[in-house]
Amino acid sequence: MVIWEIPDMQSTPQVMGLGGLVRRLFTYLRPYRGPCVLLLLTMVVTQAYSTAFPLSLKFIIDDAITRRNLKLLLMILAGLAAGAVLVSAASIGRDYLYARLGISVLNDLRVKMFSHLQRLSMNFYAHTRGADVTARFSTDLISIENALVLGLPAAAISLLNVVVSLVVLFTLEWRLALLSILGLPLCFVGPHVIGPRATAASYKMKEELARLTGAVQENVNAQPEVKAFGLQDEVQAGFKGLVSTLFGIGRRANFLSYLTERTPNITLLLFTLIIIGSGALLTYHGFLSVGALVAFNGLFLGLSQSVSGITSVLPHLVQAAAGMQRIEELLIERPQVSDAPGAAELPRPAEAIEFEGVSFGYSPERRDLQNVSLKIPYGSKVAFVGPSGSGKSTMLNMIMRFYDPAEGTVRFDGRDLRQVTQDSLRSHIGIVFQESFLFNTTIQENIRQGRIEASDQEIEQAARGADIHDFIQGLPQGYDTSAGERGGRFSGGQRQRIAIARALLRDPAILVLDEATSALDPATEEAINQTLKQVAGGRTVISVTHRLGPITDADCIFVLQSGQVVEAGSHEELLRLGGVYEGLWQKQSGFTISKEGDHAEVEASRLRSIPLLSTIEDQLLSDLTKDFVTERFVADRTVVEQGEPGDKFYIIVRGVVTVTGRDDSGPEKMFAVLQDGDYFGEIALLMDVPRTATVRTRTESLFLTLSRGSFSRMLDRDPRLREKLEEESMARLRSHAPTPTDEGSADSAEN
Repeated sequence: MVIWEIPDMQSTPQVMGLGGLVRRLFTYLRPYRGPCVLLLLTMVVTQAYSTAFPLSLKFIIDDAITRRNLKLLLMILAGLAAGAVLVSAASIGRDYLYARLGISVLNDLRVKMFSHLQRLSMNFYAHTRGADVTARFSTDLISIENALVLGLPAAAISLLNVVVSLVVLFTLEWRLALLSILGLPLCFVGPHVIGPRATAASYKMKEELARLTGAVQENVNAQPEVKAFGLQDEVQAGFKGLVSTLFGIGRRANFLSYLTERTPNITLLLFTLIIIGSGALLTYHGFLSVGALVAFNGLFLGLSQSVSGITSVLPHLVQAAAGMQRIEELLIERPQVSDAPGAAELPRPAEAIEFEGVSFGYSPERRDLQNVSLKIPYGSKVAFVGPSGSGKSTMLNMIMRFYDPAEGTVRFDGRDLRQVTQDSLRSHIGIVFQESFLFNTTIQENIRQGRIEASDQEIEQAARGADIHDFIQGLPQGYDTSAGERGGRFSGGQRQRIAIARALLRDPAILVLDEATSALDPATEEAINQTLKQVAGGRTVISVTHRLGPITDADCIFVLQSGQVVEAGSHEELLRLGGVYEGLWQKQSGFTISKEGDHAEVEASRLRSIPLLSTIEDQLLSDLTKDFVTERFVADRTVVEQGEPGDKFYIIVRGVVTVTGRDDSGPEKMFAVLQDGDYFGEIALLMDVPRTATVRTRTESLFLTLSRGSFSRMLDRDPRLREKLEEESMARLRSHAPTPTDEGSADSAEN
């Protein structure tokens, strides 16, 4: 199991400043000009009252109270009361407009991001963590929501108050007002210096939060393995390491954000004392009336609060700027595969699929396909087979146009796929994956995903074709039964039949099967294969599989190795060639598996193909077959761990495993992917040496295992054989580097 590692922090990309954030937000507010104008009017009403209230103190003191003018006093008080009613109504209206605009802009952003994700190509999802995308819809949007609902409104009102207050202050006392203008810019020196650092630190914190979210998601999915292997303490330690990293980054980000608010307040506090002192001296010497002093101080205190209001929302704006930058990074991603200008609709294929000189690589440094040319006539049944990593799935990616060739052309009926629309291409293809995804909705809606406009009768017909209708009808809620998350309420075979129904609903000209039955038990696999044969009539059927038994009746089998088609022909023709295919067939032969898939046996002739066992006499080898034990592992389980003692030899009867390892300081590396018929751990039968690699199941896997004790008892019957095998094993250990052998055994990588 891979425990989460604390990643090295990369250099932070240039993030947008507060000015960039405001410009972006105004861009998203542009469609809502009407509500924005109403919002501005409510702000003007509120600001007018906020300015008039302290200014009225001058007239109350100097004109009404000092001159004993009761009528004027009552008029001023009545005006203030009427203004209070008006401003209260305006404030409620402003709150409603805030709420409406905030959720409208956020929903626009959500839809824009989600729609953009649908347009992105498969290469984006291959190199992007799901948790990182999810974080943009959660923590990053929350930051923007805070800026829209709390930050911008408060900053706008405060800024309006600053402008209006300064104008009125000049009418009261120009000298104090001039001093205010000279001093206020000093309040923003701190945010100007600290703001960019705070934004960069906040960006780092959001990146780390996304990593933490990914760790939680991984742990939730890995709970069976965590509990089965007692890894609770280990995963907790890894999580605490991530939390510790987040603490350091978050502490710096939050402290810098708070400093952007604190430094102006400190400056403003000192400056307020200067203004009050200067005003008091002017009044003392008779240059300013008492009423004017009270009004000036009231206005200036309101101005000071407005400046504080602006600075108090800076942390929200800093967080929002980092969040907006991450959202912009998503929105500027461009699909690697897109429709060409003027791309045509692809008619229903009726002739052939052709590859002409196709080369492709997922990364610049390697080629996953090299100069592949072949033809698949319409209505034929073909299969792509070969060792893991040979390019089988990449061929399907070319046919589905998930990727475009780096060189060469893929054609349907003579039309270059780059010159037709993706939607029209895929409308003619029905695909069943190895792990078909079911949405967390009803069975009916899951099948309807194949063709959204399909009627209920068409859905039922597709389910009958997939031989799943009777099962669905037997459920309490029938077609309205929820599939649960990822289809978790159904077995693997039931999920695959629903997926087949979904593919059939498209009435596809081409049916693609991507390891569609490899994760099922033998009985279910056989039943599904029979269903697939029944529905294949009149369609082109393209299978990708590492299991050869189900495709022996294919019209043509293309054998790939290192990204090239090295053999092609029928099952019988390829066996007569005695090449790669024949080797794969022999590797998967010699096993007997129960219908339930929980027990397996191996023939002595199959064991003889394993180098370590090849020289053992027939009777001993036949007796040894009885000592093999069946072991079954679900997907994503660790079979052997690097560094632990090795005491078993493993043969993979069914399934796919990965072989990985690491040295003392380097990251974990992939050594090999092994599948049906491969084996690992030969040396463990003879020597007590630690495992030098970790083996994990990629799919549910069935193994035959032989313990060192059982093998040793067999060797005790022939001491000379033991001596010979030990000498050969020592020679192999000395000569083999720690990488898998070419024969598909991970012995040298894992022992």
